[in-house]
Amino acid sequence: MDRRQLVEHWVKRQFPQQSFTMQPASADASFRRYFRVFVEDRTFIVMDAPPQHEDCGPFLRIAGILAEAGVHVPRILAFNAEQGFMLLSDLGSKTFLQALTDQPEMAQALYSDAMDALIKLQLSQQTKSLPPYDQALLSRELDLFPEWYIAKHAQKRLSERQQKILDDVFEHILRNNLAQPRVLVHRDYHSRNLMVTSPNPGIIDFQDAVYGPITYDLVSLFKDAYIRWDEERILDWVIRYWEKARAAGLPVGADFASFYQDFEWMGVQRHLKVLGIFARLHYRDGKSSYLDDMPVVMDYLRKTCERYRELSSLLIVLDELDSAESSQKIGYTF
Repeated sequence: MDRRQLVEHWVKRQFPQQSFTMQPASADASFRRYFRVFVEDRTFIVMDAPPQHEDCGPFLRIAGILAEAGVHVPRILAFNAEQGFMLLSDLGSKTFLQALTDQPEMAQALYSDAMDALIKLQLSQQTKSLPPYDQALLSRELDLFPEWYIAKHAQKRLSERQQKILDDVFEHILRNNLAQPRVLVHRDYHSRNLMVTSPNPGIIDFQDAVYGPITYDLVSLFKDAYIRWDEERILDWVIRYWEKARAAGLPVGADFASFYQDFEWMGVQRHLKVLGIFARLHYRDGKSSYLDDMPVVMDYLRKTCERYRELSSLLIVLDELDSAESSQKIGYTF
């Protein structure tokens, strides 16, 4: 019996006296799959998380923390730990990404709601049980860039000089990231994980939450890999968030210029990580669609590197990698 049949049998036990239909709802970058279950005039979501690949414990724990913080997350209605099945309330089928693609004029209202929810999330005091977003984890994420983007995607081997530049820049990035005030961090707070619902937004895919830098989720939200906004608009939104966060008592500091630099430097860490992850999803997991999202992320990374002297050497390495890749594609012979 395959996993789909197992899911259907389990759902039948949840609704023994009722007929239902089930269809795929979504899949994410992990082994998890989601199905939408239709029971009379109601809908539910079933998470299929194979126990050999996925641990549902963090999802259960973080869902409780976020619900107590006052943000809108799915309610857990039933759970089978042995099989890795979970029945959840349905937050709807329209993501922020879908809404913004269809109606870009909704951006201001949707992002205002997302900021308000993020501040509630960040005000949570239940952070003791969360893994720390510490130097070890931040470093492992940065290392995805040379391992998967440079070596696998660009098929390049760094010279000693280039490796030294990368090491030095990574040290600067980590120093900034680790000096930032820490809060609850969702880790993927972006347009694919925010649902248009009431109250808005519905928040999903939060099981990897950690305790870490306050600007991280802002970068996920405003420098989203899946939808691009111009820099002036991003700056305006970050200012609006900063004002709201200060009013709420979050530790954002009184100097906006300093806060914005932290936001940008946190962005460099995330952009390098995401480029590595997207390459890994393609070359290891066969999920090639993520390659299409790389140019937006690389553009964010390059523009930030252009603005800071300490990051200029990283831009040189990116240019050298691009130049070598272009030459290889052209295939010069002499």
